[in-house]
Amino acid sequence: MGKKIFVSYKYSDNKVKKLPSVWFEETTARSYVDELQSKLEEGDHINKGENDEESMGSLADSTIGSKLGDKIFDSTVTVVLISKGMKDNSILEKEQWIPWEISYSLKEQSRQGRNSKTNAVLGVVLPDSEGTYEWYYRNNSECNSISHFTNQLFTILSENMFNIKKPVLRTCNETKIHEGESSYIKTVKWDDFINNINLYIEKAVEIWRIRDQYNIKKVV
Repeated sequence: MGKKIFVSYKYSDNKVKKLPSVWFEETTARSYVDELQSKLEEGDHINKGENDEESMGSLADSTIGSKLGDKIFDSTVTVVLISKGMKDNSILEKEQWIPWEISYSLKEQSRQGRNSKTNAVLGVVLPDSEGTYEWYYRNNSECNSISHFTNQLFTILSENMFNIKKPVLRTCNETKIHEGESSYIKTVKWDDFINNINLYIEKAVEIWRIRDQYNIKKVV
C-alpha cells in the first residue's frame, strides 16, 4: 500500500547543496522535493506544502486552517525538510508557513464527518551550500554523541525534539546525553534518507505508534 506523505519545506531556500540533477537552474529546497518524488515507489503520493512566496499576511486563521487541513488530512506522514535558511528571523514564526504545516500535521483533523489522527513526522536535514551538515549536527567523538543545534529551528520543531516523557540519559563530561528515540520528530541526514526512504519513514511511524510517550506540542 502506498504512503501518503505531506512535505513541508522552505520553497525558495537556496542555502543548500547543489543537486546533480539540477543542471542550469538554482538548487533550492524545492529541488529536493522533486528529487524525493522521483525516488518514491509507484503508489506513493506526495502532497507539497505551501509556496512560501504566498503571503500569509492577508489570510485569516480560518483560511489558513482550511488550506492546510485539506492538504494534510489524507496524509499519514509529514516530512519536514530542515534547511539552513528555512527560518526567516525577521518575520514572526506564526506568519511563516512551515510552523502552521507542522501544527496541522500534529493536530487531529475533522473533514466532512471523517477524522484523521496526528501524523508521524520526520525531519530531514539538508546539507548546506558547502555540502556539510555541520550547521545543524556536530559530532562529539569523545562522548560518542551528536549535538543538534535546535536553536536554529522553528519553536514547534525544537519543542518536539528530545521531548520523551521518561528520557534515558547518560552523563559524559558533565553533559546529559539522550539515548534511544528521545524525539517525537526524529531527524536524519538527507543522504541517509534518500538512499533508504522506507526505512526512515517506518522509523517515524514506529515512534508515532508510541506517541503517548512524548510531550507533543501542537500549537504555533
